[in-house]
Amino acid sequence: MTTFLVFLAIIVAMVFWAIGIYNRLVNERNRVRNGFAQIDVQLTRRYDLIPNLVEAVKGYMKHERETLEAVINARNTAVASLEAASADPANAEAIRRLGESEGALGSVLGRLFALSEAYPDLKANQNMMQFQEELASTENKVAFSRQAFNDSVMSYNNTAENFPNNIIAGMFNFKLASFLEIESEEKRAVPEVSFG
Repeated sequence: MTTFLVFLAIIVAMVFWAIGIYNRLVNERNRVRNGFAQIDVQLTRRYDLIPNLVEAVKGYMKHERETLEAVINARNTAVASLEAASADPANAEAIRRLGESEGALGSVLGRLFALSEAYPDLKANQNMMQFQEELASTENKVAFSRQAFNDSVMSYNNTAENFPNNIIAGMFNFKLASFLEIESEEKRAVPEVSFG
């Protein structure tokens, strides 16, 4: 009888141990989702600013239609990538595509701001200056949110990969999350443009 009680106590302890690991994995996965939600908010704000920026620039850059269309197309691709990544922030492929589309968008925005240098009236335009400032502020918020997300991903992945947690993670199909990496941080930064 005492052997049975010892065996039963060991089984109960193992069940509670497994429940503890499972709950920690769920908490870490939820931190990853929350971290991505913060990125989602900032990127959505950025994407909402871009059509207004293009409208402000259109009248001045009549001969730069190709660049303006490239900005809108890159923005639309980034929006679609964000929607896919928002559906499952732990999907490595969706996060990779988001990083690529963000890199492409940053690149065409850089081209747009570089071209605006050739238009003195545009450089002095109050709307253009305001959009430039708002985009720069949003870029800083995106960078901060991305860092927090990547920290959450690291913590979640460490929890899921450490032994014996990896056994429970495998049993309950906890997949590793992927870091959000922008292809080139240089492309990601809003170019410095002097309006003075």
